[in-house]
Amino acid sequence: MTMNTALTMENTHILVVEDNDFVRMQIVRYLQALGAIVTEASEGNAALKAVQETEFDLCIVDVRMEPMDGFGFIKAIRGKDMDTPVILVTGDNNPDLLDNARTWGVGAVLIKPVQKDRLVKAVEKTIQAYRKRMT
Repeated sequence: MTMNTALTMENTHILVVEDNDFVRMQIVRYLQALGAIVTEASEGNAALKAVQETEFDLCIVDVRMEPMDGFGFIKAIRGKDMDTPVILVTGDNNPDLLDNARTWGVGAVLIKPVQKDRLVKAVEKTIQAYRKRMT
């Protein structure tokens, strides 16, 4: 990890939505180690409440959750004209999921178990692409 990486995460607000406590804590720890400000939610409805109260630079969202899954969350925020970048986390590796992710403008899909280096690269790439689109 370079010093530059840590600087890019400082003051970056990230929402992590994951129903598995261990996986969520692991992702949060990785992001906090880079200086990111992290908010946690264990399912989609709590995540929706969070995005209405805080502006996030990125959402990292599990695909399979109850009662609202990751795609339900993405559809809900897109329906509110929020174009916050999203990274999906999943245990599934099926082509339909990847097609669906592209359709909804997902920045990246990470397969569990989430590896720190892949997470960091996906976060940096997704945020950079979003900022480039906004300029």
